[in-house]
Amino acid sequence: MALLTPQGVKEVFQFQRPQGREHLRRLLNWEEFDDLRDARQSILLDTLYDSVIFAVGKGFPWVEVVEVVKFTEELLRETKGCSITEAVTILGNKLRDYQKQFNVTHLLALCDYFHNTFIRHYKLFQYVLSQDREVNLTVTHVEVCTPPQPLPLAEGTDRDVWRHEQQVAELSAEEAQKRTNLLLLREALCLEQEHMLQKALGGDEVALTSQPRQTLRREALEHLVSEAIRIQISCLQELLQYEIQVAFDILDLRLQKKTLNLNAPLPLLPSLTGQLALEDSPKATKANKGKKSKAKK
Repeated sequence: MALLTPQGVKEVFQFQRPQGREHLRRLLNWEEFDDLRDARQSILLDTLYDSVIFAVGKGFPWVEVVEVVKFTEELLRETKGCSITEAVTILGNKLRDYQKQFNVTHLLALCDYFHNTFIRHYKLFQYVLSQDREVNLTVTHVEVCTPPQPLPLAEGTDRDVWRHEQQVAELSAEEAQKRTNLLLLREALCLEQEHMLQKALGGDEVALTSQPRQTLRREALEHLVSEAIRIQISCLQELLQYEIQVAFDILDLRLQKKTLNLNAPLPLLPSLTGQLALEDSPKATKANKGKKSKAKK
């Protein structure tokens, strides 16, 4: 309390609450602490700071404000671990001891303040200030990835041009995907055709071995040929339909690309950009004005 002076408490009051608390801590000669890790010390500092605000608000002179802070600090220390009856007795004795430092009005205001704050919430104060708290603190280190260094603006692309390039690239990728799907379908149909032919041929071989040769050879052969033709026609029909659909889709994509290319935005030429920047400069503006005035003469 040696550094706590009337000028000091005046400065505490003039600061905002965070700065005022910190200034009061320095005046009390307390070491720095973390509000989250050391909640007890933080609550003590809040209580002392609130006593300053109370005293100033009630019109206490700055000298008496210092005494209010001392009164608060002594009361918290002397009532630690006491019952509420003992705390009320200690509060009454301290008010009697401080009669010479305050007038009757301020002494009554101080009594009401501590009855309505400290005594009313006495059990809460005792629980916080008298019992050690178990701290379970988990620290997690999170790596923050900084964004990459952007390229120079001179190497950038106009926004409209970039969007146009992205649209053209999407159409090209879609066209390539359709061609790939067509190749995959061809391979799948070829495998399916071979499987169906093998299945049909296997059935006819069973018929040939189970029946007389002279009567069924021609019929089985005709059935095998017709079945093979039917399988090939079915596979070719499906492939042809898909190829026609893909051809129409590719033509539509090419038409869209052609339309985009016709409406493509034109980027500013480097020479034109430099000329525009030069014309917008103050020196160029003065030179143009000079040329115009000479022309008028």
